[in-house]
Amino acid sequence: MAKLGIPFLASRLERELKSGMDDVESLIRRQIEGKYPLVIETSRHLVEAGGKRVRPILTLLAAQFGDPNAKGIIEAAAVCELTHLATLYHDDVMDEATLRRGVPSANSRWDNTVAILTGDYLFAKVSDLLADLGPDAVRIHAHTFERLVIGQIMETQGAMSAADPIKHYLDVIADKTGSLMATAAQYGAMFAGAKEKHVEALKEFGEAIGLLFQIADDVIDIGSDSNESGKVPGTDLREGVPTMVTLHILLSKDPADATLKERLSAPITDEKLVQETIHELRGHWALVKTQEQLVQLAETAVEKIAPLPAGEAKDALISLSKAVISRTS
Repeated sequence: MAKLGIPFLASRLERELKSGMDDVESLIRRQIEGKYPLVIETSRHLVEAGGKRVRPILTLLAAQFGDPNAKGIIEAAAVCELTHLATLYHDDVMDEATLRRGVPSANSRWDNTVAILTGDYLFAKVSDLLADLGPDAVRIHAHTFERLVIGQIMETQGAMSAADPIKHYLDVIADKTGSLMATAAQYGAMFAGAKEKHVEALKEFGEAIGLLFQIADDVIDIGSDSNESGKVPGTDLREGVPTMVTLHILLSKDPADATLKERLSAPITDEKLVQETIHELRGHWALVKTQEQLVQLAETAVEKIAPLPAGEAKDALISLSKAVISRTS
């Protein structure tokens, strides 16, 4: 797999994407420069920890369906990545996380106040970039941010008693993860001047890929060690956060799942029990079923881009959807 995280990239496209990502990275680093050393240090903390950079890559790939060198594409890609980074600082405070991207989370290295304010600082930098991208970009981002917040509130509130827990979960991750992925792809196509039907197809693909990534991360949280996932395995179990894997068990009618079902109905605070649960889940039918759903979701994502013209960029999008699944195997 290439460093961009997409296997089998055509050489020309790989060079263009890497050049574009270099520009995005440079812009992100320029945006977080300032006169307050602590703010620079805290905001660089996750930037320099790396990450998959899926959102800006999506923006650059979507731009291939128009003029990939058009004004605003690099800035739009940076907007999406900085927004994502800002949400991570806030998420880690809410989750009381200790590890993010393989390094100590900002809240554990400094404190909750610093982490929250760093996230706010990055949101301010996003607004600065958006101001030069025009009212349409600002409006799209405002709607995206609204969905990010609603998704977090829905997750915090939990499914209502009469609601389908799996539908609620999918709605949550569509807002929390899918919305920003969709915007990343939409921005790239929009600023590149792609045809409207192609902009819409790429937006829908982005949202589908967001769902795919989130459910894949749920699987990785159980099936991988911290070096692979960038966070402590079993984080969702400790927090009592429903995932596709645990929801299958919680909805199970099989008496054999009764003990595990009861255990998963609340946060697991005993570390030994967390490890035992991880071990049990790694061999459970619910994990296998979730992996099968990932394959179906990848197929759905590919269907979204059927209207796009054949070529290297479309092939790359298809490879990206496959690469997400390979992370869980």
